[in-house]
Amino acid sequence: MKKALIITYYWPPAGGSGVQRWLKFVKYFRDFGIEPVVYTVENPNYPILDESLFKDIPNNIEILKQPIWEPNNLFAFFGKKKTESAGFLNPNPSFFGKTLQYIRANYFIPDARKFWVKPSIKYLNKYLKLNKIEVVITTGPPHSLHLIGLNLKKELNIKWIADFRDPWTEIDYFQQLPLTKKAIKKHQFLEKEVLKNADAVLVVGKTMNEKFSKFNSNVVTVTNGFDGEISETSVELDSKFTVTHIGLMNADRNPKILWEVLSEIIAENKEFANDFELKLIGKADASVVEDISTHQLSRNIHVIDYVTHDKVIEFQKKSQVLLLIVNNVPSAKGIITGKIFEYLMVKRPILGIAPLNGDVAKIITETNSGVVIDFSDEIGLKKAILELYAKFKLGNLTVESKNIAQFQRKELTRKVSEIINMTIE
Repeated sequence: MKKALIITYYWPPAGGSGVQRWLKFVKYFRDFGIEPVVYTVENPNYPILDESLFKDIPNNIEILKQPIWEPNNLFAFFGKKKTESAGFLNPNPSFFGKTLQYIRANYFIPDARKFWVKPSIKYLNKYLKLNKIEVVITTGPPHSLHLIGLNLKKELNIKWIADFRDPWTEIDYFQQLPLTKKAIKKHQFLEKEVLKNADAVLVVGKTMNEKFSKFNSNVVTVTNGFDGEISETSVELDSKFTVTHIGLMNADRNPKILWEVLSEIIAENKEFANDFELKLIGKADASVVEDISTHQLSRNIHVIDYVTHDKVIEFQKKSQVLLLIVNNVPSAKGIITGKIFEYLMVKRPILGIAPLNGDVAKIITETNSGVVIDFSDEIGLKKAILELYAKFKLGNLTVESKNIAQFQRKELTRKVSEIINMTIE
């Protein structure tokens, strides 16, 4: 078997979306003649834990670990609370909070995991000289991990694949960071260095592929996906008209248009008010909770902070409708939230709020799996919700989706394995 070294910050017991992609590739690599070796952190600071994911790690794979020093721990101490992820940057920080944000943004480039880069290069340089590894794969964010791959490539001339689960300088929160011009230029320089020097670049969507192809002729789109069989059997659905959103809902993803529309429908339609229930599974920003309360929707909307991945699938299968919201940011067109693929797996109607010309809308349209409404289309959103509700009342709220088998994790791993083989030939 050909050996691939995967460098990843997120690994079980990490929960959330960041761990899923490479955990699942590693799970199936041996089926396609690839023996994975995983390099990860010994003492990580994961905001979400999910012990249930340990079961997906194949038996007897080699897992290398090295300690990391994270300044986030120091920031959390001075901030007197647990450090929040970049997706939950405080929109109204105190003076001290602004100072910490400025320091993090301008002195820890590409990110706060930069202090793992040099010791990792030193450790892996020795390891690679003593062990036969055909290809090194780095996955970001955190994008500092790509600097490990970049340096190993330059020092050892080893084959290297850089995988981008999210963009770098066009990630949704990049515009929120209090970056100086010098810091922005450094980010842009490092991003180009990674793209130009990698033997292959993996991305999750079409828009990112188009942008990165300016710097590398071997950019390949491998989407995220779902692990498991496509739901073909009937499941006992929720008795209420449930709409379920899975995942983080930060300030950029706060669907103000939805709260307006729901408030309007509930005021006009008592039957809908009694039947409707919205479940938000995952952490919700304070602005989301506040808007729900302001629109007097607390009776109909329930926020469930975090559940294990197995439980998430249960919620999805039983829900009448699945809600998908893309961050309303300049880079929205290229954002593909990982949850869309598991939504496809359970075959329930998807209601998306996203750019009509974006990557998410393209997937939903091509799979015939739901409807997408633009960020500002209040009339269209109200019409879509009422049409779904009417079908629910008639007992025929179903979806005739198609072409979704391409997003199964095992099929995607086959594609990645082919890219690895082509890279090392």
